Amino acid sequence: MQDDHQIFLPPSFAALYSDTRGRLRATAAQLCARYELCEDLANHLVEQAQQLYHGAVPSEEEVLRRIHAGLAGAESGVTPPEARWITLRLAELLQWRSPELPVGVD
Repeated sequence: MQDDHQIFLPPSFAALYSDTRGRLRATAAQLCARYELCEDLANHLVEQAQQLYHGAVPSEEEVLRRIHAGLAGAESGVTPPEARWITLRLAELLQWRSPELPVGVD
């Protein structure tokens, strides 16, 4: 999906806002705004994840699990499915193996 700003919206993100028949449950503007927020957050977490890995946290998987736990909290500002997507995107950006994460539901 693209809007006037030519933002590529990955199908994995659009799926977070689709019903079982694949119909979107949000407007294109809402979807793009949430995607930009989540993508920016994943990119901003790259440095923090690297610091944790080279510091006190012993494994890539544990770093990602801890970050996911923080994102999955009610005060994070993202939904549980978005928290999972951000964590998996972070793993992709870092070129780390994706951990098993619970599938969050709104």
